[in-house]
Amino acid sequence: MAAARCRFGTAIFVAGVAATLGGCSGVLDPQGPIASAEKTILFNSLGIMLAIVVPTILATLGVAWWFRASNLRAKYLPDWEYSGRIEMVVWSIPAMTVLLLGGIAWVGSHDLDPPKPITSTTNPVEVEVVSLDWKWLFIYPDLGIASVNRLIVPAGTPISFTLTSDGVMNSFFVPQLGSQIYTMAGMTTHLQLQADQPGSYPGLSAQFSGDGFSDMRFTVDAVAPDKFAEWVNATRGKGAALDPTSFAELAKPSEAVAVATYGAVSQDLFQAIVHPNVPPAEPGHLSQPAMHKEN
Repeated sequence: MAAARCRFGTAIFVAGVAATLGGCSGVLDPQGPIASAEKTILFNSLGIMLAIVVPTILATLGVAWWFRASNLRAKYLPDWEYSGRIEMVVWSIPAMTVLLLGGIAWVGSHDLDPPKPITSTTNPVEVEVVSLDWKWLFIYPDLGIASVNRLIVPAGTPISFTLTSDGVMNSFFVPQLGSQIYTMAGMTTHLQLQADQPGSYPGLSAQFSGDGFSDMRFTVDAVAPDKFAEWVNATRGKGAALDPTSFAELAKPSEAVAVATYGAVSQDLFQAIVHPNVPPAEPGHLSQPAMHKEN
């Protein structure tokens, strides 16, 4: 019976650990240089903190065990004198811990500064991100196309994001690529990410923003560079155009919005979203809005 209880307890412990790690699988499964660096900082910080937490827990348990009522060898000595050596030992360990954690935070905050470009021989792909109620709009300004709730990027290529919001403050987060960042109306934030390998990486809104928040998710599909070029060519000039009129329709609150693409984008539309009081560029030859939905 004792062995069975032991095995059952071990199974419960393993299941609990697995469930805990499963909830953090994105963060603990980095697929880009930023996420990998953040994971290193996470484990380094954990190791430094455990260096003081574990001995403190063991010392607490040891003191409780030694001064138990049944231990007649334990002596209560309430009278003591000040010792500089003891004080130095007691305070040096937490001071060193704070210094080490502070050093990691200092170095990491500079190395992983969101606007800092990723070192690469490949030019970054520019993407303008707009958080809406309750969906994500991705504009490729250099390519003249846009997509909703799906971001296609070339693997191994830095992605330079410029982000804003057309409503309430939101939070852009792709756990396996790293660095969540806020989107706010009337201003822009900047973020650099990269997917090292082809794959599909879930993204989400990390801040509650209303009724449709739970469905405000998107997918980052990293593909080979030639596949990315094929997707751009297949999207450009086909389906609807994203102009001020179609954007106004898209910006209306909606939930669980299907993936869609736009084959053309009005010039300076993103700046018009950031600064709504500035008249946008003329739509010119752009077609009437009607989103081209993907399967």
